[in-house]
Amino acid sequence: MHELETNAVIGSSSPSTRPVVGLVAGGLGAYWPQFPDLLPALERSAAAVSARLRGFDAEVVDVGFISDAEESALAAERLRIAGCDLIVFFLSTYMTSSMVVPIAQRANAPLLLLNLQPSEAMDHANFGTGEWLAYCGACPLPEVGNAFERCGIPFRSVSGHISDDRAWARIGAWVRAAAVKRALRTGRHGLMGHLYPGMLDVATDLTMVSAHLGGHVEVLEFDDLRVRVAEVDEQAVEQKLVAVNARFALDESVDDDDLKWAVRVACGLERLVADFSLDSLAYYHRGLDGELHERLGAGMILGASLLTADHIPACGEYELRASLAMLIMDRLGAGGSFTEIQALNFRDGVVEMGHDGPAHLAISERRPLLRGLGVYHGKHGYGVSVEFDVAHGPVTALGLTQMRDGRFRLVASEGSVVDGPLLQIGNTTSRVDFGRDPGEWCDAWAGTAVNHHWALGTGHRIDELRAVADLLDIELVTV
Repeated sequence: MHELETNAVIGSSSPSTRPVVGLVAGGLGAYWPQFPDLLPALERSAAAVSARLRGFDAEVVDVGFISDAEESALAAERLRIAGCDLIVFFLSTYMTSSMVVPIAQRANAPLLLLNLQPSEAMDHANFGTGEWLAYCGACPLPEVGNAFERCGIPFRSVSGHISDDRAWARIGAWVRAAAVKRALRTGRHGLMGHLYPGMLDVATDLTMVSAHLGGHVEVLEFDDLRVRVAEVDEQAVEQKLVAVNARFALDESVDDDDLKWAVRVACGLERLVADFSLDSLAYYHRGLDGELHERLGAGMILGASLLTADHIPACGEYELRASLAMLIMDRLGAGGSFTEIQALNFRDGVVEMGHDGPAHLAISERRPLLRGLGVYHGKHGYGVSVEFDVAHGPVTALGLTQMRDGRFRLVASEGSVVDGPLLQIGNTTSRVDFGRDPGEWCDAWAGTAVNHHWALGTGHRIDELRAVADLLDIELVTV
């Protein structure tokens, strides 16, 4: 699928996965009798902020305007009950920090402070004190920052003016980060099969997933897939085959029986995901001598790619953390394709990266190709595999790694996918220019303790990933 079509495909969420964003606005009640026109002006600004915030893909819970610490406590309780993923506090004018701290303490959600004045600058010749106070949201910001530090509350803010697109781009990054947090906090992540033998880095402490990211890891057997594949009827296979032929170009190497098997497995995978309510899936099964479990493992690539394009990231080699990195990138609207380093191209100054298997079809530069493979390198079995490169232009590589103390770390690097020669071996391969010598980049990337596999997504996303790391309270390392 071409990038122009991608924008409508990725970055939208179902109602159940949209983040819940609380909104509260406030100002110092002592001003209202002194300046009768001030509160109506501030309420108009608050309404404009609320309308703009509702333009994001989020459920907005607006609890209105507060004027003192008592009203703040009531707003905090309403926001707590709403189960917010992020709370936005609009500092419309000066207010005491005692009006902000209770919401941060009691609402049980991260707080983003907005200092958005009505316009770029005051009309100095015609403004009096009342008009100036409508521009005074910056005044309490340092006070609140100090109070948060002393109360042990993380501090984050966006300053600008109400029609400032740069400020709203930053706010949007926080809303999308809240969507990632919700996806991880409420997610059900399938882990099916067993570890690829010898990949020590891929092994993940499942308790730490729930501890640091939230959600639940559902441990599955390949037999869970086997029984569902066996139940797929011929009508379902034929319907899916029509959809596959419409979505993919088929290389002459594709064997009809192998394709129908991959389609049947894809139908079984859809049922597996529905039955276990999965939001992501990582899998691997070695198998022996062509027996059924080996055929199932070898037939996964097509179905896993279709799931990934449908916002359920699926990847091979039992790489749970890579599937979670893919989920993060998908919820940011970046896609996120299963990736590892394939080679360094010192002649062209690029890193060639991709994988033999599941890919995010929505971010392909061109119509994805299905190629028949008689051998899956390093794995048992044979069948069809997906081949494409990620849409040319800005990209971000994102890894989710686990450190010696059990904690997780995000690792990210921004580059650009550029045109050039690609291997035609049934792999996804992208030529990524990171703006430096490929060898130096490779050493720096490996030096972060990133794991074997990661997600490659469209756009430069480090600013958004900083917000994600902040809300998840995990480390982000950039290369």
